[in-house]
Amino acid sequence: MKITQFVATIILCCFSSMALAGAWDVGPFDNDDALDWVWELSESDDLSVVRKALQRAIDASGYLEAPTGSVALAAAEVVAALKGKPRAQLPAEVFGWFESHELAADDSLVRIARQAIAQIKNAESSELAQLWSDSEALLDQWHTELADLIQRLQ
Repeated sequence: MKITQFVATIILCCFSSMALAGAWDVGPFDNDDALDWVWELSESDDLSVVRKALQRAIDASGYLEAPTGSVALAAAEVVAALKGKPRAQLPAEVFGWFESHELAADDSLVRIARQAIAQIKNAESSELAQLWSDSEALLDQWHTELADLIQRLQ
C-alpha cells in the first residue's frame, strides 16, 4: 500500500468514527447506547423502562444528547412492536422480552413515542440529528428509518 493510500485510510477511519461513535448503521438498534438499553429492557417486567426512555427525550431541556435520543428510538420501536407492527430486524433480546411478557401499548405511550421522535428529528436541538446530518446519504437513510417507525406508530 502506498503511503498516500495508507494516510487516506487512516483519515477516513478517524473521521467516520468521530461522526457517530458507537453506531454502525442508521437503524434504531445499530448503536451501543440502544443495545445497552435493550439489556435494561430485558431485566424489566413492565413498560416503565420504555416510558422513561421516551420521556427523557421529551423532557430534554435545550439540547437532546445522542445517547438519550438513541435509547428513545429503541423504546419507540418497542412501542411499535407492542402495537403489532415490529420492525423486521428486532434484536433477539427484545423479541424474547415480548415472548415472556403480555403487554400492550396504550394511546398515551404511542403519543409520547411520537413526541420523542419529533424531538429527536429536530436538527436544531438534537445531537443525533446533527450527527447524522454530517453525511447526506446517511441522513436520508436515517430519515427513511424514522418515517417507517412513525408510520408503524399510526
